[in-house]
Amino acid sequence: MTVKEILDALMADSPEPLFAQAREVRDSVFGNEIFQRGVVEFSNNCRKNCHYCGLRCCNGQIERFSLDADSILAAARCAIDVGMGTVVLQSGEDKNLDPHFIGDLIQSVKSYADVSVTLCLGDYDRDTYKFWRDCGADRYLLKIETFNSELHARLRPGQSVSERLARLETLCSLGYEAGSGLITGLPGMTPEILAEDLLRLSLLPLDMIAVGPFIPHPDTPLGRFWAGSLDETLRATALLRIMNPKVNIPATSALDVLVANGREQGLAAGANVVMPSVTPESVRSEYSIYPGKNSSSDPVMNNVVHMQRRLKQAGYHPSSTRGQSPLRTTNDKECSYA
Repeated sequence: MTVKEILDALMADSPEPLFAQAREVRDSVFGNEIFQRGVVEFSNNCRKNCHYCGLRCCNGQIERFSLDADSILAAARCAIDVGMGTVVLQSGEDKNLDPHFIGDLIQSVKSYADVSVTLCLGDYDRDTYKFWRDCGADRYLLKIETFNSELHARLRPGQSVSERLARLETLCSLGYEAGSGLITGLPGMTPEILAEDLLRLSLLPLDMIAVGPFIPHPDTPLGRFWAGSLDETLRATALLRIMNPKVNIPATSALDVLVANGREQGLAAGANVVMPSVTPESVRSEYSIYPGKNSSSDPVMNNVVHMQRRLKQAGYHPSSTRGQSPLRTTNDKECSYA
């Protein structure tokens, strides 16, 4: 697709033909199977100061936490026992993080069950990424948020698109299933910027792609702005599916913040993954990237079972497989992120 074709789809009167095409593409590859990833958010400490994120280092209103290894592994085992085929270890970009601590966690999870381990920990050097890969990590998620250099620099102070792309290229070259993604509706983002972002994201050799709406957090510089549009986010999801038939695309938790059945709508727009939080109830609400995330205080098991029930009621099969990207059928993938 061209930028103009993408823009036309984003602005069309009715999104239903787009959603129908996206579902057809998704079903031709994945059928009605929805991959489940259990997310353990083990620390909300972060050295970055991204203007849209509640974990930003300058937010003095948040109670910081870091879980110990036993708590993290208990949460991971809970996710596996309730049917998750992937455990996601996620945190803010903690300046005190010990790479060997993460390496030990990866090995412990992999020794417990035949599951995939995804890391979402932020920016580190090649040696650290390689060490975690050697310990058994399968995937790494590093979101770009927007490719627009001016908007990116304004909302992510001290960071650049080129640096992010270089790290994604490193992850790919090390054999990770690399993932990235966008935020729709960011203050300053236009439909034209979003169309360019969707095309550029689709041109990268990625195995996972995520797109979620901007949700304003009151303790950030962007707290006074409106949330991103549900319709625009769903259209973006559908376009990514059509342009990337074999890529894993989640129905993000932020969709449920905008509307009660947001994840179901994301699946109806072509997504094939859900990523429920399995973070312990004692700290779950403090992992507040945006308001409404992890707002439930119910036990982890109850939340996951409820999510699985929602999937079944919508006509999907919650899969307990590792959910490897169909693109990973060869080891000679071209890792060019220029």
